[in-house]
Amino acid sequence: MRRILIYILIVIGIGTYAQETESETVSGKVLNASTDIKLQNVHVVNLSQVIGTITNKEGDFEIKAKVNDTLYFTYIGYKPLRVRVTNDWKKFGDVKIKMTELGIALEEVVVADIQLTGYLEIDAKKIPVYNNYRYSISGLNSGYEGGSRQPGAVNKVLGAIFNPADFLYNMFSKRSNELRKLRKMKKDDEIRNLLETKFDRATLMALLQVERLDIDEILRNCNYSVDFIKFANDLQILDAISDCYEEYKVLDRK
Repeated sequence: MRRILIYILIVIGIGTYAQETESETVSGKVLNASTDIKLQNVHVVNLSQVIGTITNKEGDFEIKAKVNDTLYFTYIGYKPLRVRVTNDWKKFGDVKIKMTELGIALEEVVVADIQLTGYLEIDAKKIPVYNNYRYSISGLNSGYEGGSRQPGAVNKVLGAIFNPADFLYNMFSKRSNELRKLRKMKKDDEIRNLLETKFDRATLMALLQVERLDIDEILRNCNYSVDFIKFANDLQILDAISDCYEEYKVLDRK
């Protein structure tokens, strides 16, 4: 009789665990809002748990999520969308997420006219070159971008590191909860794959809960060049902010 009771308890425990595990995920289908066309390869990011996935060819997705987690949907040519996970979603299963297309207006591009002579030594001097150099300091995770090899560049770097700017102190201390997500973001392959293809900072802003101006200001105070801030993809920006934050924490503890 005792063995039967133990067996029943084990079966009940396994069933309860399976239900709890199953309830930890949500699923759905992503569609075009106007045509109901299934959208493949839509990136779905759980902003609360910092994990991501993509939709399959049928527009279906499944991701680990709890009630009140926020899912962030992003797809090229479509307006990003945030959706809160609710009890009803958990209860009734699959939901349809409809994304709206963006009207993309191409900006006018001005091409600078560079008159070439055909002589390499002369023409090479006419091509614009961005001189941005990284300075490595022993004991820290990585270097800092001084912007040039002028004598004052190194002093600028050292001053920024060993006398942390008030902006960085205020930003990093107030946003410590959000910035702790940086390590998780760097480890999740789907999030890294997404950020590698983006240049608009929208996903980073959603994940870190900061504004575009804050991201730019963080990088400036960490001595990254204007060119890097302007042209780097979102994955490079993520790594730059992460490195800066890790170095800041080391120096702050000292």
